[in-house]
Amino acid sequence: MSVITTDDTGRASLARRPARGRWRWPAALLATATLATGCAPADAPPEPATGDTATAPLTRENVDAWLDETVPAALEDGGIAGGAVSVVHDGELLTAREYGYADVEAEKPVDAEDTLFRVASVSKSFTATAVMQLVEAGELDLDTDVEEYVDFELERTFPADITLRHLLTHTAGYEERIAGAILPEGTEVDLRESVSVDPPHQLYVPGTTPAYSNYGYALAGYIVEHTSGTPLDDYFRQNIFEPVGMTSSTLAQPLPEELRSRLSNGYVTADGPPRAFETVSDSPAGAVTSSATDMARFMLAHLGDLDDEGGGLLQPDTRALMQEPGLASDSLGSLAEGSRMTLGFFEEDRNGQRVLGHGGDSTVFHSHMQILPEQDAGIFLNFNSDGKESAVYHLRSTLLEGFADRFFPPPGGGADGDAESPTAQEHARMLEGSYASSRSIQSNFMAAYYAVDGATRITANPDGTIVVNPAPESLGPGLYEEVEPWVWREVGGHRLLAARLAGGEVEAFGGAASTYLPAGPAQTPSVVVPVLGASLLVLVLTMLSWPVGALVRRWRSLPKPGPADRRVRVLTRVGVAAVVVAAAGWIGVVVVLSQLQDVPTFVLRLLQVLQLLGLGAIVPSAMALTGDIGRKAGWARYAGGALVLLALLGMGWIALFLNFLSPSVSY
Repeated sequence: MSVITTDDTGRASLARRPARGRWRWPAALLATATLATGCAPADAPPEPATGDTATAPLTRENVDAWLDETVPAALEDGGIAGGAVSVVHDGELLTAREYGYADVEAEKPVDAEDTLFRVASVSKSFTATAVMQLVEAGELDLDTDVEEYVDFELERTFPADITLRHLLTHTAGYEERIAGAILPEGTEVDLRESVSVDPPHQLYVPGTTPAYSNYGYALAGYIVEHTSGTPLDDYFRQNIFEPVGMTSSTLAQPLPEELRSRLSNGYVTADGPPRAFETVSDSPAGAVTSSATDMARFMLAHLGDLDDEGGGLLQPDTRALMQEPGLASDSLGSLAEGSRMTLGFFEEDRNGQRVLGHGGDSTVFHSHMQILPEQDAGIFLNFNSDGKESAVYHLRSTLLEGFADRFFPPPGGGADGDAESPTAQEHARMLEGSYASSRSIQSNFMAAYYAVDGATRITANPDGTIVVNPAPESLGPGLYEEVEPWVWREVGGHRLLAARLAGGEVEAFGGAASTYLPAGPAQTPSVVVPVLGASLLVLVLTMLSWPVGALVRRWRSLPKPGPADRRVRVLTRVGVAAVVVAAAGWIGVVVVLSQLQDVPTFVLRLLQVLQLLGLGAIVPSAMALTGDIGRKAGWARYAGGALVLLALLGMGWIALFLNFLSPSVSY
């Protein structure tokens, strides 16, 4: 988990991050660049990925040699303090490697078995496992409205059922939620309060639009807790960790005393100070702490390798159900032709191999787990730093791609080949345009942030390929080719995207837990930014001109305006000043939110009052301009009055269409 610091991407700042594997903020709100060091220039499509073409049998010696030649140099060059990698194969822990430091100042090295890491959104796979255990026991049903399983009334926009199937596939339709995502260290998490008080707004009809949702998984976790009658951290311990032999894992926050000293520090870069422990309010979505070897046990359980020794988490049929795509075309339409979520994992294809996995990013910890069921293999990795220019994302991608390319190359040793689609050029032209991410906030003032920073542009090339900029899980552009009508594959990569049409027009485009929706004018940066920038510039210059104008009138002994003119000009000035102060205030709010701090509601309401004053000033501004024209005050006065009126109209449009004046200030 687009957290706050990502994608669909670790400093506490506002920027994009990959959509997948995050318990944090959405793509447009997530911190620092993801895969920044691996992105192609923004003005050119990327070169096709080549991967690591050297192949070798999957043995401990080969994996160790590959990791040892890749990871240490990447840590040193990228400013990453430390990390660990575990690999499983044929029912056993093949290897567990550790690199760098868990505590830089104390020079305490990482130990793959002893050192604990926060795994962030990989926690969602544990929550999904718990849900499936209760489904298997007959206590939950995947397709029953979840209000049957909670002790409060769900707020909803649409009458359609919200089911566990929707929650586990990120299709319940919820917008993002930022407030209270990270709580002060030592705060006790009240899961019921987290999911029942001030929930995020529902934007989409359930089952139709994938939109990554930490809240959805938090709600699923509360359903497990409420149905089982057991606090969720105890449920995980009793029904997942202990049966599998994960003796160094917990969902508890803060960590149990016996585990606390083993937790790695988390760093922005290896030469910086350690960051504070992150208390995650939506704990089922991102609060698990574990070691690399414990995570190997979890992978073995989902590969079915622990069934015979009593460590199986699910019956084979239930495990198979969990690993199948959770929704089909009757719900998703043609989006089902692209990558899809299973009931707890992202499903993708690497070199013709079916891969199930989940990634996770906190502000400083970065993890990923992938299993290849048909190959009885899996890899887990975790690092404790963002690194320089978020180098950890490039390293993580390098390891995941390298593992597949080196040990499970495509048949014949070459890239997957797909016949060129005869509809490629036509469909590319139809797809071209600006799109907004489904993982966003639209019901309140934060809609403005997404409008300024959240658009994705799709450009059609003459050869029928398309450039998606930024591409999923990246800040840079991605090159895609149509492999069948309305389905595109990343050139040289593994990501698969599909489009859904309505009335002959593209209605949605995406895959797995990310959807791009055609952007309206109020969601398009090329419209919003000029209107916002020009309007604010005019209003600020207008304010600066007031004292100058007063001095000129006094110096030239010009008559003062009459009472009526003076009244409309005062009201106009109040509105102009209110809009400028409100704009500065909203910017301050974003800065505070980027530091993972909440903003008092009264501050947001005060800014809305200022915004209303600006909206109300449109009328006296128009009256002032009309009066100037009636008095034939001259072209300079006409131009100045017209610019002020247009600027107030522009800011009024921003306020209304980007929900600055929404009754809800729940962010």
